[in-house]
Amino acid sequence: AADFGSDYRREESIASVGGKHALFNAIQVLVDHGDEVILPVPYWVSFKDIVRYAGGNCVLLETDEQDGFRVTAEMIERLVTPRTKLIILNSPSNPSGAVMSPEDLTSVVRLAAQRGIWIISDECYVYLNYAGKNFSVGSLREYRDRMVVVGSLSKTYAMTGWRLGYALAPAQIVGAMQKLQSQSTSNPTSIIQKAAVAALNGPQQCVESMRLEYIQLRDHVVKGLRAISGVKCTLPEGAFYAYPNISAFLGRGSIKTASDLAGNLLRQGHVATVPGEGFGTREHIRVSYATSIAELDRGLERMRSFLTAL
Repeated sequence: AADFGSDYRREESIASVGGKHALFNAIQVLVDHGDEVILPVPYWVSFKDIVRYAGGNCVLLETDEQDGFRVTAEMIERLVTPRTKLIILNSPSNPSGAVMSPEDLTSVVRLAAQRGIWIISDECYVYLNYAGKNFSVGSLREYRDRMVVVGSLSKTYAMTGWRLGYALAPAQIVGAMQKLQSQSTSNPTSIIQKAAVAALNGPQQCVESMRLEYIQLRDHVVKGLRAISGVKCTLPEGAFYAYPNISAFLGRGSIKTASDLAGNLLRQGHVATVPGEGFGTREHIRVSYATSIAELDRGLERMRSFLTAL
């Protein structure tokens, strides 16, 4: 509320065992068998499977790499049908690092409200935005009746693996999520809840310091990737991933797919990446730059050696 001007009451919020848990519970509550869920590509790997587990059908919104993987209300509106129940947004994005502008986010939320469609906004990386002022759809109070905001402390406070997330939503949705959660995990551990209180109430300069350092790491890794002949890489505007296009190497030797390339890069070059197929694209791999400059340089050199030898 202090950062984004939102206004959620206690009964409109729920703490969960990680952001993924909040997302899972929200989708189980909102999506019925046969419902359609609009999902921009590339998408975080869990979105599609969680929707399918709930019985929903994903309607994939293809985006343009040359346009920074932008998502607009006009693009979404073309996919809306009478069966559309939900739109999932993720800004900043995992895996692409794309950031939706406040104007685009507002337009999509407004469209959803006008058409009676729910929005889930995954904002786990909301404080790792390099494109401008941080923005949350939670600030759009007039549309809150059709909106679920999902977040996590993992990325903001370097608590990955500690498992504490949250959701903000209308009271009836939170109540249904609470019923589901109470019969599965109950609550995050008390130890982690205490740690979260300390993180939220403590000095916040560490968050901005980390954001500024990530910008330096991003610029370094993108420059290094672009220096490898054949690799193209859009500049990510948030999160801590680069999503290079490696299509120039497909078809060389035994490398037929991004999964082939990532697998061989791991076994032969000893560099761990994630192939794009898991995110809905076939010409990319995901690279995390959440490490030191020295480690990035070591990985980039191994990638260069591996790729130039193909």
